[in-house]
Amino acid sequence: MEELKETEISCPYCGEFISVLVDPGEVGQQYIEDCQVCCKPIVFVISEDAMGRLLVSVQSEDDA
Repeated sequence: MEELKETEISCPYCGEFISVLVDPGEVGQQYIEDCQVCCKPIVFVISEDAMGRLLVSVQSEDDA
């Protein structure tokens, strides 16, 4: 099992930066987690680039 990676994202609703833990084993997955500041549901999409680096993109539930 790979270690969780800490990354900082910007909430698509309130714009606040929050730190989240991402499991590298979830590459190709999409899930919802509530913002720690405004409590609205953020859609997380986990992928990796051509170099194998973990990419985390976020969007509002309405945009998903």
